[in-house]
Amino acid sequence: MAMSAPIRLQKYLAQCGLASRRKAEQLIAEGLISVDGKVVTEMGVSITPGVNLVSFAGKQVAVKEELVYYLLNKPKGYVTTLSDPQGRPIVTSLIENGNIRLFPVGRLDLDTEGALIMTNDGQLAQRIQHPSNETNKTYEALIKGCPGKEKIILLENGIHLEGKITAPATITVLAAKGQNCLVKITIHEGRKRQVKKMFSLIGHPVLYLKRIAYGKLTIGNLPSGSYRQLNSADLKKIFL
Repeated sequence: MAMSAPIRLQKYLAQCGLASRRKAEQLIAEGLISVDGKVVTEMGVSITPGVNLVSFAGKQVAVKEELVYYLLNKPKGYVTTLSDPQGRPIVTSLIENGNIRLFPVGRLDLDTEGALIMTNDGQLAQRIQHPSNETNKTYEALIKGCPGKEKIILLENGIHLEGKITAPATITVLAAKGQNCLVKITIHEGRKRQVKKMFSLIGHPVLYLKRIAYGKLTIGNLPSGSYRQLNSADLKKIFL
């Protein structure tokens, strides 16, 4: 993360995680550190991070960006992209986090609400989304009509979707809503619009969809459009 205030070179090297401040002074004395392409060997030199280019043995040194994690309750009308040519609002605009560049883990359709993890940690995002990890995602869906037990079992066991059978799912009918019903479905695949397509295939299209959990990390009472920062205990719940 860029800083504007000047800082002693050895302190900057320590902040970058290259070495302790004392060891950094030794690296400077040995002629292994350069600033803007010029080798620096004397102590007391100050640099401005983000302005001066600092290198160790020819490789650029920079302060590591802090890894941050948020759980956002995405409202309808927001796209899960970093920009939108149509000018629609993007989910990153909902989080105030200074200069840290965040991205959404996975996607939710424009009209789908609910749990969306936002982070700058690419390794965690890959772990959540990689099919081999089978990370569960749970949704509440209001569907047209109420499917019988046979149709529910069909979806739970797997249904042909675009040439491939879906992985096993867990489905619970929560309540009747007039002529429609509210169901909870847990899947670990991440195909585009998968939940909507699955219910459409059995003749019960989705009228409303909300993701309520990644693994055991639930959205709880988080208001729509709000977010909370996640800690290490929260992150572990994703994979339970």
